[in-house]
Amino acid sequence: MVATLCDNELLTVFIARRHELVKYARAIVGDQALAEDIVQDAYFRLERAQQVKLDAKLDEPVGYIFRIVRNLAIDGRRRIGRENALIHGDGTASAEMVAEDTPDPEEKAIARGELRLLEKALAELPEKSRIALEMHRFGGCKYAEIAQRLDVSIGTAHSLVVDAIEHCKLFLAKGR
Repeated sequence: MVATLCDNELLTVFIARRHELVKYARAIVGDQALAEDIVQDAYFRLERAQQVKLDAKLDEPVGYIFRIVRNLAIDGRRRIGRENALIHGDGTASAEMVAEDTPDPEEKAIARGELRLLEKALAELPEKSRIALEMHRFGGCKYAEIAQRLDVSIGTAHSLVVDAIEHCKLFLAKGR
């Protein structure tokens, strides 16, 4: 089939098939936005191809449009693959770009110093206050459990924990 299309007729054919073209491109690249871009680029290429033809005839314009979309989609998919390979590679490039989760030596030294201070603060606490704080903060116990274990009321268990926390905060602030 030989078709002679002017720019308006070419645009009409393109618009009529646009939804099909996007769906076709999306099936290849797997991304709606990229498929939309590919179809847009396909139209520009189709326009240029129409301008280059001296006799203004384009054989099978619909098939030609689909072929352009297919080629652009395959190129886009290859580009994405290359980009992913550069970004992810064998894992070493991306691993080098991620900050370490472990603290540096200075942070470790500071944490050890604070831990020693906290141990001293806990040692100064009365036994019930220390046990209440340890059960609450380290054991995840509720005040009712602490109260039952220490044989005190829930309000007293709460006060023991709050007072122990306040003591530790003051102790750390002084930096004894």
